[in-house]
Amino acid sequence: MGRSTGRKSTQTKAIGALAALWLAFGGGAAAQQNQSAVSPAFAGPAIAMRGAPRLPADFTALPYANPDAPKGGRLTLSQLGTFDSLNPFIVKGSAPAIMRSYVVEPLMARSFDEPFTLYPLLAQSLATDAARSFVEFTLNPRARFSNGTPVTADDVLFSFALLRDKGRPNHRLYYGKVVKAEARDGRTVRFTFAEPDRELPLIMGLMPVLARASLDPARFEETSLTPLLGSGPYTVGAMEAGAALTLVRDPNYWGRDLPVNRGLYNFDELRFVYFRDANSEFEAFKKGLIDARFESDPARWETGYDFPAARAGEVVKELIPTGTPKPYSALVFNTRRPPFADIRVRRALIELFDFEWLDRSFYHGLYRRTASFFQGSELSALGHAVDARERAILAPFPDAVVPDVLAGTYAPPVSDGTGRDRERLRAALALLGDAGWHLRQGALANAEGAPFAFEIMVATRDQERLALAYAAQLKRAGITARVRFVDAVQFDARRNAYDFDMVPFIWAQSLSPGNEQAFYFGSAAADTPGTRNYMGARNPAVDAAIAALIAAGDADDYVAAARALDRALISGAYGVPLFHTPGQWLAHWTRIARPERVSLYGSLPETWWRVPGR
Repeated sequence: MGRSTGRKSTQTKAIGALAALWLAFGGGAAAQQNQSAVSPAFAGPAIAMRGAPRLPADFTALPYANPDAPKGGRLTLSQLGTFDSLNPFIVKGSAPAIMRSYVVEPLMARSFDEPFTLYPLLAQSLATDAARSFVEFTLNPRARFSNGTPVTADDVLFSFALLRDKGRPNHRLYYGKVVKAEARDGRTVRFTFAEPDRELPLIMGLMPVLARASLDPARFEETSLTPLLGSGPYTVGAMEAGAALTLVRDPNYWGRDLPVNRGLYNFDELRFVYFRDANSEFEAFKKGLIDARFESDPARWETGYDFPAARAGEVVKELIPTGTPKPYSALVFNTRRPPFADIRVRRALIELFDFEWLDRSFYHGLYRRTASFFQGSELSALGHAVDARERAILAPFPDAVVPDVLAGTYAPPVSDGTGRDRERLRAALALLGDAGWHLRQGALANAEGAPFAFEIMVATRDQERLALAYAAQLKRAGITARVRFVDAVQFDARRNAYDFDMVPFIWAQSLSPGNEQAFYFGSAAADTPGTRNYMGARNPAVDAAIAALIAAGDADDYVAAARALDRALISGAYGVPLFHTPGQWLAHWTRIARPERVSLYGSLPETWWRVPGR
């Protein structure tokens, strides 16, 4: 992508509101009896999960933003699927994720160049104690909703109660850990926790703030195309229900000069066009109707960009490195249903997935096999034998982790690449036989004669192609896998209700996993609709590792807990592990530019701008 036309400006004078120390917040002290009376041990404008925030008090812009980026123009991006709601904070419906942050802001802004650090946004400062038994936020007096009304402590408390009681399961899970929420004055709110939690002050800092005067709590959970009133840099403009959505930059946006926003949100308009299939989406990009796209299909990446505009240099391709764990993609088993409740069956189906043949035949050898939930980071168990700290976490569950995962030598089954590996087939049939499934006249059946058959639900043509290829591999073992293609709304609804046998999903992990892991994999989330525990895992070793992760007070304990969690999840065989790209595949027209420096998460659209005159 085109590089910045100017250097970052030199740092300006220190901003008075941010002149306080950037403090690390410690942990380990016991909670006091009267937690609401606990005095802050630390107060400042920023907080890091561990250690100190990296940016100085007088920083003028995030390191991956160009504060001199020109403003104006339109950015048009594409999305697969459709939408039937503009509220992304409820379970019902399918809403554009872009409504978060762009329209409705959180209390604090996350830096995507650090594992987990928050800087001032709606809240200009925060306070907590050493144990992190509470957090107190002081709002910026300039903070305004897009209609000009001030953001108040009352709006914050209203948002907290509404999302705790009627929001998505992750909000209900996190905010349910707060035992008291109070306004200290018109601009200050304090949340007191049921017990100390190192991460919870940051989670509360990411809470979206909604305008109390604009919402009817009784109807909040209903799907609606009525835009939410937010305080963010954009408001909702033109909309074609289910087909296109335009956000318009608010010329009176209250926070445009904050350091966390300089160089971001540079377009006057953001237009999102929805497509039913990937081929139509790509054709629109080739015609110049779409400005940029993150490619997910290696075959298209390898061969599809040989069109006139690309040959003329008007469209460029970039492989952008990332510094986060590789996303864990899998064909997920729903263990709530037979036969996937039996781990031997799950392991057999993993044996039958021929990655080597698929990667060569479909993907030009561009993918890397995924094996760990934190692959590519120090949090991964791959290549590391279990240590004493991990053993202490896993000791009550001696059978939870298989030997090669304990030893750090685990790798997914490797085939001979022919697509007809007899050794893998024999291994799979042996596991299936132990589970009571045997071949009878070429079909796998149990003792009652019931055939082994299940459905793979997909929502895109790329997913369908992969699922059909896998179904062909399963057929060699006498297994019938039916591939069902559904629209995006039905797909989301059925997946959120766990109404599927097998479904593709990708868990994107950060460098600071914490409370969200319970939402992803915890036993309590297994039967709560709308969580990301799609597999229905109820594993006490996983729960113990998550608890240790949240409670970890130092870096060594934290890494040990993450690796223990990784080992328990790998050993649980909850899905057929798929693959990941070596980085971001970004293609764009040269009328769009980006900063040369990217974040740990890669290039972010909010940092882009339109080249003047293009």
